[in-house]
Amino acid sequence: MDELNKSEEVVDENEDLEFTDKIVSVLTEPGELFSSLAKLPVKTIDWLVPILIVIVFAIAMQFVISTNPEIKSNMIETQLEQMEKNLQEAVDKGQITQAQADEQIERTAEFMEQSGSGMLIFGSISIVIMVFLFFFIISGVFLLLAKFGLGGTGDYKASMLAYGMPQYIMALQVILMIISAIIFGKVFRDTSLGSFMEIEKSGLLGWLMYKLDPMLIWFYAVVGIAYAKMFKSDNTMKYIIAIFAMWLGFTLLFHFLAESVPFLKQFGM
Repeated sequence: MDELNKSEEVVDENEDLEFTDKIVSVLTEPGELFSSLAKLPVKTIDWLVPILIVIVFAIAMQFVISTNPEIKSNMIETQLEQMEKNLQEAVDKGQITQAQADEQIERTAEFMEQSGSGMLIFGSISIVIMVFLFFFIISGVFLLLAKFGLGGTGDYKASMLAYGMPQYIMALQVILMIISAIIFGKVFRDTSLGSFMEIEKSGLLGWLMYKLDPMLIWFYAVVGIAYAKMFKSDNTMKYIIAIFAMWLGFTLLFHFLAESVPFLKQFGM
């Protein structure tokens, strides 16, 4: 009877867990947090709020880029240089003509220079759509991995929570990117070693340098822990390894796909 009462007290404490406590626990004690949440009904607010916070900071970064002349100028110059290089590779492979490449570069440069508040609004809407789209898709993919690949017990709601709450880490990453952009006067696409050292993405070494990102590594480690707990597994390391393997595997696949079709690099692949 005492054990039953103790168990009920634990559940009550978890139900009354403050919003800020959950944020701190995601960052410091994810194992304990998700072990507790796995015993309770999934609350939409627990995965929705971190997603919205990521969106807010991503839009804030767009605002910083569009309103800071130095950052905007450096971003346009960098993007045009990369675009020119990618298009030249496509021309060399006979995928497009030189005239088409020159026309696309000229049109893109003109568009970037003239973009203002309209571009910021369009970019903000795109961020909202893409963040939610990728969230729901990846939650589904990880659900299949956890449920059928690793034999876990859980549903799509559990998957959304396991992938959604660690997004607080991604929000921190965006904050660091904003601060870095203001300090260095240029845009960073992530917080990887490759970005800060401005290393070319070509080849296996280039890909690896952009995977050496402490924020992303932290994020996927917590995602692995979250899935292990939410899908009632005693082997947390198995989930962490599986999540990392899927992340690295897919990004490596897209990397070599972009290497084979240089035109795709313009879309961030």
